Amino acid sequence: MTSPKNKKGSTSWFLCEKCNCSVTQSDKERHFADCPPDLTTSRTHNFVLGATLYGTVDLKPTEEIKGLTPQDYNNLVFLSQSAIQLCELCIGEHALVYDDNQAYALRVWPTVEKTLTSVLLTKRGLDRTFDINTLVRVKRFDHNVTAARQVILKPLAHCNIELTHDVNVRIHKAYLRHFLTKGNKITIFYFGVFLTFEVIDITQPDKDLVQALQGASLEPQFFQVVDSTSWNIFRSELEYKQKKERSLLEIGGLDKEIGEIKDIIHIALGKTKAVSQSLISHGALLYGSPGAGKTMVVNALANNIDAHVVKITDGDDLEVTFNEAMKRTPSLIIIDDIDTLCPLRTSRIGDLEKKFTSSLLGFFEQINSESAKAFVIATSNKPDAIDLSVRRCGRFDHEIEIPTPNQSARYDILSKLLRNVPQNIGDDELRDIANVTHGFVGSDLVLLCAQAALRAATLKSNKLCAEHFRFALTRVNPSAMREVQIEVPNVKWSDIGGQADLKLILRQAVEWPIKHPESFVRLGITPPRGVLMFGPPGCSKTMIAKALATESGLNFLSIKGPELFSKWVGESERAVREVFRKARQVAPSVIFFDEIDALGGERSSGSSTSVQERVLAQLLTELDGVTPLGDVTVLAATNRPDKIDKALLRPGRLDRIVYVPLPDSDTRREIFKLKVSKMPVVDVDYEALVSLTEGYSGAEVNAVCHEAAMNALEESLDAQSVEMRHFVRALQLVTPRTPVALLTIYKNYLK
Repeated sequence: MTSPKNKKGSTSWFLCEKCNCSVTQSDKERHFADCPPDLTTSRTHNFVLGATLYGTVDLKPTEEIKGLTPQDYNNLVFLSQSAIQLCELCIGEHALVYDDNQAYALRVWPTVEKTLTSVLLTKRGLDRTFDINTLVRVKRFDHNVTAARQVILKPLAHCNIELTHDVNVRIHKAYLRHFLTKGNKITIFYFGVFLTFEVIDITQPDKDLVQALQGASLEPQFFQVVDSTSWNIFRSELEYKQKKERSLLEIGGLDKEIGEIKDIIHIALGKTKAVSQSLISHGALLYGSPGAGKTMVVNALANNIDAHVVKITDGDDLEVTFNEAMKRTPSLIIIDDIDTLCPLRTSRIGDLEKKFTSSLLGFFEQINSESAKAFVIATSNKPDAIDLSVRRCGRFDHEIEIPTPNQSARYDILSKLLRNVPQNIGDDELRDIANVTHGFVGSDLVLLCAQAALRAATLKSNKLCAEHFRFALTRVNPSAMREVQIEVPNVKWSDIGGQADLKLILRQAVEWPIKHPESFVRLGITPPRGVLMFGPPGCSKTMIAKALATESGLNFLSIKGPELFSKWVGESERAVREVFRKARQVAPSVIFFDEIDALGGERSSGSSTSVQERVLAQLLTELDGVTPLGDVTVLAATNRPDKIDKALLRPGRLDRIVYVPLPDSDTRREIFKLKVSKMPVVDVDYEALVSLTEGYSGAEVNAVCHEAAMNALEESLDAQSVEMRHFVRALQLVTPRTPVALLTIYKNYLK
C-alpha cells in the first residue's frame, strides 16, 4: 500500500493496491478488515474509489465566506482540498452529491474543517438536502444536461403567503444557471420568511426519439435553469396530477371545435410543419354563451400543449408579459374575456383599455414580423363588443364558436360528468334527460348534476337515479333564460274545454317538428314558423299559450307587446334582437307575443309611430331574414287582426292564422263541467246553463261559475254547496260583453 503525501508532507491517504481505494490513515485498519469495501450505505468507513468520494454528511461550523451571497453560500458543498484533487474536481464547478434516494448538483468549495472525507453543508443546505451522518457519494457532474422549459414546485410546509408571480421571479433569479432534478428542494428568502419548495416535475423542450434514447440513463436526469425557464407552483402534488391528467378528452360535446383549435395552435408553435411561414395564423378568438366551456377548453389546451403559458389579466404589465412570452417561445398567451380589455373604441373607454389594445396590436405585429412560435387565444361571450382592429387578418384570424350543446352533445357531457359518480341511470334514461334539457350549456348541466346529488343526499341515497334528475330539472333552468324566465303556470290541455282544432294546429307547429323531424324532411317541407291566434277577448288564447308552455316542455319566452318599446333611440330594436337571440340560444323554444297588435301595427295607419315602424321592421327581419330562425316557434295572440301589418302575416312568418271564436254549446258544456267538477254543486242542469250562456266567452262562463259560488256564500258563509238558483242569479249579473261590431270585424277579416 502506498501513501500519497499532502502539502505539509505528512501521510494523509493510503492507496490500497488490492482494490484501488484511497483511505485515510485513521480508517486504514478498518479497510484492511473490509477490503474490498462495501459500496452501499452499510459501509464501515469512508474512502475514494474511481474519482468518487464515499463520505459522510456533516454540518459546516463556520458560516462566513466573503464575496458570496447567502443564496450562493447555501448551495455549496465543502470538501477537503485533497479529496477535491482525488475526485478530479475543480473549485467552483458543480459536483454530484447523491445517495440512493436523492441527488443534488452543488458547487465545490474547499475547507479544512472536520475530516478529510467529510461532506460539509451549511445549516440551510442541510435543511433542504441530506440529514447529518447520511452516507453519500460525491463525483464530477458530467451529465448531458438540457434546458428546463418549466419547473413544477410544491411548498413543503403550510404557506400563508400568497404565491403570486413575484415568488416565481424571486425563485428564477435565485436559481438561474443552477441544475435541478425531480425531488430537489429549493429555498428562497421572501419578505422575512424562508420558503422551501420541492421540485415535483420538470418539462423540457421537444426532442426526437434519437435524442431521447441518447439521454436515457438510470441516474437522475438534471436540467439547467435558463432565462426561458418558467415556474409553476401547486399547493400539493395531487393538485398538479389532477390538472395534468385533466385531458381534452374529458370535455364533452366539443370534439370538432377542440380538434380545429389544436390544429391551428400546433402549426403556430411549430409542432406541425406549415406550408409557408407567411401563412401561419397566430391568434384565435373563442366566443359563445356564458358557461359553454370556452375557458375550460383554453385551460385544457394549456395543460396538454407543451409550451410556456401566459395568462393575462386586467392588472398585468403588458410590456413585461409580452416580452417574457417572446423570450420563452414556444408560448401560448391566454386572454379571458377580451371584450372587457379591448372594447369598441368610443369616447367612453378609458386609458387602460386604449393602452391594452395598442400593446396587443404591437405584440401581433412583433409575432408576425419575427415569425415567432407564439400564439394568442382569447375568449369572449360578446364578440360584437370587441375592438374591430384586433379582429382582422393578422390578429385574431380565426373566430371559433363554442356552441350551445345539442341533444347528442348534452348526452356526451352528462356521460362524462357521471363517469366516476355512483349512479343507477340507464342509457335510455340519460338520453331522455339530455332530450329535455333544451338550451342547457355545460355549466348548467354541471349544476343539474350537483342538484341531483343534493337531492340524493337529502333522501339518504347512495346512488343517483333518474328520479333525482327529474326533481333537479324543476330547480335548474338554462342560464341564458334567467333574464327572461317566467314562472310557467301548471295549465294542461285537459284544463281547457273544447278548442280541439286549435290544439291540433299548435301541436303541428310546436310538437311535431321536435318529435317527428324525419317526416318533414321526407316530404321536403319546413315546419310552420309561427301561429297567430285571434278572436274575442276571453276565449282562451293566453290560456292555450300557458298550456303549450307546460305540455311541450320547451323553453318559453313570454313577451308583452308594449314592453319592448324604449324611449332611447335604437333600444327598442335591440330588445327585439335580444329576444330572438336568446330564443335561438336555448332552442328549441317558443316566443309568445301577447297583444302583438301593439307591436306589429299597420305601417300605413296614422296611429303608427316611427319607433313602432322600426320595431316592426326588426321583427320582420328576425322572423324571415338572413339569420335563420332555427328551432324557434313564434306564437302570437291579438284581439284586432285587422290592425296588424300585412307583411307580418305572410307565409314564412306567421304561417298559420287561427280564429278562436266564442265557445259553441259543446265547448261551453266542457267548460262548465271542468269548472263545476271542482265545486260542490247540487241539482245543476248543465244543458240549461249551456243554452242560457249563448254568446258568452270562455272567461265569462268561468265568471258565471265564480259568481254563483259567491252568491251561495252571500246567503250563508257556512254554505256547503252551490245550487241551480245561484247560477241563475249569476247569469243576471254576468252578461255577454263581446260587442257585435267586433264579431263583424272578425267575419269580414275571415272573408
